[in-house]
Amino acid sequence: MALEHITVLDLTHMLSGPYGTMLLADLGARTIKVEPPGTGEGTRRLLERDPDYSRDGMGAYFLTLNRNKDSVCIDLKSDAGRAVFFDLVRHVDVVFDNFSVGVPRRLGIDHAALAAVNPRIITCSVTGFGETGPHTQRPAFDQVVQAMGGGMSITGTPETGPVRSGIPMGDLGGGLFGAIGVLTALAERERTGLGQHVDVSMLDAQISMLNYMATMHLMSGHVPEGIGNGHFVHVPYNCYPTADGHVIVACIGDAFFERFAEFSGIPELQDPALKKQPVRLAAKERIDGLITEKFRTRPTAEWVTRLQEARIPCAPVNNFAQALSDSQVRARDMVKDVALHTGEVMAMPGNPIKLSAAKPTEWTAPPTLGRDTDRVLRDVIGYDVQQVAALRATGAVA
Repeated sequence: MALEHITVLDLTHMLSGPYGTMLLADLGARTIKVEPPGTGEGTRRLLERDPDYSRDGMGAYFLTLNRNKDSVCIDLKSDAGRAVFFDLVRHVDVVFDNFSVGVPRRLGIDHAALAAVNPRIITCSVTGFGETGPHTQRPAFDQVVQAMGGGMSITGTPETGPVRSGIPMGDLGGGLFGAIGVLTALAERERTGLGQHVDVSMLDAQISMLNYMATMHLMSGHVPEGIGNGHFVHVPYNCYPTADGHVIVACIGDAFFERFAEFSGIPELQDPALKKQPVRLAAKERIDGLITEKFRTRPTAEWVTRLQEARIPCAPVNNFAQALSDSQVRARDMVKDVALHTGEVMAMPGNPIKLSAAKPTEWTAPPTLGRDTDRVLRDVIGYDVQQVAALRATGAVA
């Protein structure tokens, strides 16, 4: 696999960091999850006993985010444990964390300390607000950065007020940009031979994803509001109720509108004046009302079939069951079977990155706590059985 020559020490917890290292592990990086003895990483216990959302003593969070990883237990608060960790650092490529700002330095494992023993090491820290600026010490979770990043203000409508994204984009965005940062640093190391530190702010990621809308505000000074599922330029571009659900129609440009007007059979949409976007935008409420009235008469599947035949951009609004069973999703291997230690096979979301040279592989089960401690210390560092046993006796590893 593409990253099988790379080894990552994964110090992450919760969602943002584990998602970033999960992406690297999916692509072949040997990813060694370093967990505290006793309890392990926090999400190990989350939903662990829920009858619907746990398997093999692990909840859905941990099962998904920690597939394809090893687990070693090291006490980073002890001198002996840190010595083991530094021995690992000498043999790996990346150390990835999402601790609060300042924690790596307090533990003595910040980039400067690690680069002293391995100048090629790449470190990545995903934090709420980054490591510079006035708010570095503020705690942040997904919805905090969704709110501060502006995206919530344009989600929803003036009537509903701000609405967070149903997908935890604050967390996932941080992990995604963390993985991109690591890959970028690895590419530069090929040229320079030296590692570096990657500083990713979850808030920065949200601001980046405002993209052209942020540029429009900075150009004009206009502050956009939430417009629901509609669009501030294109009409019709919205979510319309059907006899049994909802369907999306996305007509971008005059040509698509003319095709849709002919398809719909709605007399009012045949008005020649509506062929121009400014006129349609001014009549948006009336156009949406006419389409809603028409679309309520037939079920979603029928409308989608007919719209596709007319080559009009459209989609059903799928629930999770419909989305995860979609033929295109399944054909792209976006639902992946993973065999657990119990022998049970469970399905998880796939990886969206498809590499033409990659060989098909089976994903490995998320690790039980400390499952790989002995093997990793033996294979990566070269410790013998007696050394590992002595470390266990002191509690430095488990």
